[in-house]
Amino acid sequence: MSPEPPFATNLDSHFLSAKYFLPAMRKKKWGRFVGISSNMVGLAIPGMSHYIATKMGIIGFMRGLANDLANDGITANAVLPGLTNTQAPAPQSDEKKRSTWEQQAIKRLGEPEDVTGAVLFLTSDDAALITGQAIVVDGGQYRIGQAFGEQRSESSIA
Repeated sequence: MSPEPPFATNLDSHFLSAKYFLPAMRKKKWGRFVGISSNMVGLAIPGMSHYIATKMGIIGFMRGLANDLANDGITANAVLPGLTNTQAPAPQSDEKKRSTWEQQAIKRLGEPEDVTGAVLFLTSDDAALITGQAIVVDGGQYRIGQAFGEQRSESSIA
């Protein structure tokens, strides 16, 4: 697969948005950038290195913006959705979708509202001190200390 489409879609769009909106944000001394990345940056999925590279690039760009723009009252963060009920996974079989969410702590497909909730929070005044962060919204698929595909044991707390 050619790397150009993911790079143009995933990186150029964020760069061009920042270039366009930054002057007005600096003038107002207030602004919010939220880059949409992917939880795939933390999962080992063969054949997806070009896509994962672009999604990591979004995180790096948001962290760089966060550092560069903090004195202007502008924050920059990334949201990393997991498999979400949109047109993108629609062609996947129900079995394939189920196998994905079976790896999550919360056993269901994400809905667009799950992602927009995180974006709305990061663009609110309540998130004024949050910048340079990557917020994962994937029902717990991207978990620290658990390898991809590893079965988790039941909790001893209950």
